[in-house]
Parts: sequence; C-alpha cells; structure tokens
Amino acid sequence: MNNKQAAEILSDYLKKGKHRITPERFEVLDAAIEYEGHFTADELYIFMKNNNSNVSRATVYKTLELLTACKLISLRNFGDNMNRYESNFKRKQHDHLLCLDCGRIVEFTDNKVNKIQEDISENLGFTSSSYSFNIFVRCKNKANCPHYND
Repeated sequence: MNNKQAAEILSDYLKKGKHRITPERFEVLDAAIEYEGHFTADELYIFMKNNNSNVSRATVYKTLELLTACKLISLRNFGDNMNRYESNFKRKQHDHLLCLDCGRIVEFTDNKVNKIQEDISENLGFTSSSYSFNIFVRCKNKANCPHYND
C-alpha cells in the first residue's frame, strides 16, 4: 500500500460517513502514517507544528479518531491511561514489551505468540481476526538503562 492508497481509503471512509473532506485531514493522515513508532495526539500535533503545519489541535484529535475507525492507524493503551497511536501502514503484526521503570516500548515479532492466539481462538470456538499482546517488564539494570530517569 502506498500513500495514495491510504488517501483513497480515508476519502472513501469520509464520503460514506458523510464527513467533510478537507486538506487538513489528509495532512494529518500523512503525518500519522509516516510517524516512526507510537505517538499521542499531542505528540503528533507538536510534530506537525514543528514541520510548519497550520492544522489545529482539534483537527488532529478528530482526524485520529477517523483514521482509527477506517483502520489506517491503531489505538493503543499501554496501561498508563494515555492513548497512543501507531500506523498500520507499511507495518506487520507485532507485539510490545512495556517497561514499567523507564517507559520504553519495544516492538517484537514472534510466530509462537501468533500461533498461541490462533490456537486459543480455535479451541474456544472462534476465528481470530486480530490481537494485541503486551508484556509488562522492568529494566534488569536500571543504572545502564539509557531511558531510565531517576
């Protein structure tokens, strides 16, 4: 999928839902799908402002809801009461390690996790459509952790 295809998905979604089609929404789309890693709405807003965007904070928030609804990005909550997003664009299924000490989020892929969720779904009479797996961890050596602030 390329940026043009993502724009077409958003455009179709906006038309079907009778939402306004504005250049600002597509500007948020571009920033969100190209953002590296996880981000909050405010982080994306600041990122866009630092790149000379005139998009309002309210437009960023509302557009992120729309992008989540049309599955171009995913909403993540890692247990800290903060909504984070990540692009589904150009990404494969992955899971997360979340450090309770330093806050670092590490993405990983392990086929065993995928197999386990498929087996559990099947054993309980379901077909899996997607899953999210988070492991909460602690730094083994806080003194050497470049992310730990104490």
